[in-house]
Amino acid sequence: MNAERDEQIIDTYYTSVHTSCRKNGKERRQIRYMQKDGRFLVSFQKPHGDWGPYLLDIFTTLIEIRWSMMILLFSLSYIVTWMFFGLCYWLIAYIHGDTESVDNSPCVDNVRGFTGAFLFSMETQATIGYGNRGMTENCIGAIIVVTIHDVFSCFLDTIIIGIVVAKMASARKRAQTVGFSSCAVVNLRNGVLCLSWRLGDFRGNHILEGVITAYLVRHVKQKVGSVRMLYQDIELENHHVVLATPTTIIHKLKPGSPLYKMGPDDLQEENFELVVSFTYTGDSTGMLHQTRTSYTPRDIRWGQRFQDILKVGKKRYKVDYALFNETTWVSVPMICAEAYERETRHLNGDDTLLPSVTESGQIYWTNNNTPEEVVVQTSL
Repeated sequence: MNAERDEQIIDTYYTSVHTSCRKNGKERRQIRYMQKDGRFLVSFQKPHGDWGPYLLDIFTTLIEIRWSMMILLFSLSYIVTWMFFGLCYWLIAYIHGDTESVDNSPCVDNVRGFTGAFLFSMETQATIGYGNRGMTENCIGAIIVVTIHDVFSCFLDTIIIGIVVAKMASARKRAQTVGFSSCAVVNLRNGVLCLSWRLGDFRGNHILEGVITAYLVRHVKQKVGSVRMLYQDIELENHHVVLATPTTIIHKLKPGSPLYKMGPDDLQEENFELVVSFTYTGDSTGMLHQTRTSYTPRDIRWGQRFQDILKVGKKRYKVDYALFNETTWVSVPMICAEAYERETRHLNGDDTLLPSVTESGQIYWTNNNTPEEVVVQTSL
């Protein structure tokens, strides 16, 4: 692999094999497959001049471009249209002799040059009508051009208004108000090690139903510096989520889980991403939305749990989103789920306490048969 290249490229256009590269003879820090905001760090390399996919679906292309580019294109579309039809009106006036003599009956009143023709074109398309310029009955050609101009202006306004409305109501904007926690945690739930993360709706629109999916993404290095992406489904306790209040998504670390044999020390050496997504229908617009994020091993906090944010008030439930990403230490065995289950089977269900050490150096003792709620209370 060439060590002098400075850019990392992931190419998925022609094949499922992705390429990575080195810089100054040392491998760079592994780039994320997906950013925290749900955007994929994938660069597509297409044949030079191949604009077919964008031109065939021009409406989607205009919706996905940046606002600055869209405003520029729409402004140019109006200006070019005014100039084109202004040139048509000027040619009609020139052929009819309106530009040379002021005594003849003009095709358009007060249009004797290109400036007047341009102003008449703009007034016609924008339906301004200052009253100084107007169509006469002397030229049938001018009447035909005005008719075509009016129909085209209505068509252009419809397209621009539709694209602006669709861009403002984009599903991506709504997806930004539904979010996942910034980290995932590993703790005990009913005597089972579980990986969990939070999901909440910051607008409080009470999404009643949605589907959440999760899969593990890792790459396998091939020859000559290329890599192959592998995807593993993550089994969740409940794929269907009611988001009237923030909820916790749970994945049990049991046999069959790709994290079953990983302990807290193993996570630091692993290189994978846990990609999660939540697909739902907005109650205000009826549009389908999707929120997604990813967690790397550095985003997984072993031996912690999320703080409680849901409380019962006098008349309603109260949610404190200030604690949405806050975690606290709990007593959890600092071993992988496989070793923990093996120790549990070896003890034959005896009430034996296992030691756990947190990053702060504190030692906790965990009862294998103690429910999670009791363990949490004894660790605070």
